[in-house]
Amino acid sequence: MATRADIHDPGPFGTALKAARAGRRVSQLMLSLDAGVSARHLSFLESGRAMPSREMVLTLAEALALPLSARNHLLGAAGFASAYPASPLASDAIAPFRAILSQMMENHAPFPALLCDRHWNVLEASASAAAMLSPLLEGWQGPPNVFRLTACHPRASELIANLPEVLHESLERLALEQSVAGDDPVLADLIAVTRAAAAKHPYRAARTRSPVLPVVFRGPAGLMSFLSVVAQCGTSEDVTVRDLRLELLFPADKATRAAFS
Repeated sequence: MATRADIHDPGPFGTALKAARAGRRVSQLMLSLDAGVSARHLSFLESGRAMPSREMVLTLAEALALPLSARNHLLGAAGFASAYPASPLASDAIAPFRAILSQMMENHAPFPALLCDRHWNVLEASASAAAMLSPLLEGWQGPPNVFRLTACHPRASELIANLPEVLHESLERLALEQSVAGDDPVLADLIAVTRAAAAKHPYRAARTRSPVLPVVFRGPAGLMSFLSVVAQCGTSEDVTVRDLRLELLFPADKATRAAFS
């Protein structure tokens, strides 16, 4: 029987490490093998019986393939300073990346483009994207979020013609995001609200799945169908840059393309 002396407080780091490992669905043994540490030592780190060095935190984060923001969080939980900068979006430090993204959005005009953070809060919208979003922003409180607007706005089913399919695809995309991010309560909440919305709009997939799933908007000129491409920057060690998502919407049919000509 365990005594009080055998019970250890895992502390911030042990709690954060266990949550990150659980988010990756990785066992202690698997992580110990990937990180090149003993399973016993890893168990001690998670239980709070041992504290890691800075190098050990980075080794474990690398073995878990955590995003940069999650690596900083793990370092902070162990009492260390962040290893990766998180520059303001308008800072000179990430100006080259902003220039690339701005050029991509300009080149994509007149079709819709959205620049979002890692939780899909809209940071910037092209003119056509802003016009499409405007009906969903009427009466909306808080920052516009792609998935919350789709799942929670009372006019979503009116404005998105194939909302059940879109909600189903949204759940798959969010699940993929969560698998990469590990333990992320914001993504978990987005999944919860999207799943609740999907339950109200049941979707039954066809026996033969289409290779593409467009998003179909109802606009003043009629139905507009789009295919989505999401771009991310992979050559920066800045948290802000790595977390950016640029979503480009392309016409899925001739009628939609003609509406922008």
